[in-house]
Amino acid sequence: MADPPEPQPREPDVDDVTRAVLIASRLLVTLSVRSLATVEDRVTLPQFRLLKVLSAHGGANLVSLAERLGVNPSTAMRMVDRLIAAGLAERGVNPANRRETVLRLTEEGRTLVRDVSAARRREITEIVERLAPEQRTALVEALTAFTEAGGERPMPGDDGEPYPLGWSDTSTPLH
Repeated sequence: MADPPEPQPREPDVDDVTRAVLIASRLLVTLSVRSLATVEDRVTLPQFRLLKVLSAHGGANLVSLAERLGVNPSTAMRMVDRLIAAGLAERGVNPANRRETVLRLTEEGRTLVRDVSAARRREITEIVERLAPEQRTALVEALTAFTEAGGERPMPGDDGEPYPLGWSDTSTPLH
């Protein structure tokens, strides 16, 4: 008598994929938080998010910055005031409209964003290096499909890194 056929693996259903994405997102959040650990006495995660947006887009007025962050201008102003006091951001005059104030990173702010982003990239690279080449290919395809399905776009900037933790751009251009 012949052996019964081996059961074929089933295709993952939506719950299986959702569970896998939630577990992976927990790891990514852990890596992001860990990368901020060296500067946690200087900035919070929301403040770093503001610094990252300024880093990617250059100067911004307060209203545009608040829109990009999805917060009220008063909330953005409080965060900016703290970052200015810490020497990580500065106010300046918009050369195109002298009545408008533009917020920018200081050199110290740019260095902080660069260092934290590099730490996160190093940790992610260490994990990716443990994957077999075919797993890397599958991961790129899956994450690309996932981010496209979610409407996420790459963040402009020197490293092409997507918005941290899913914060996305708005259609409103910076002034």
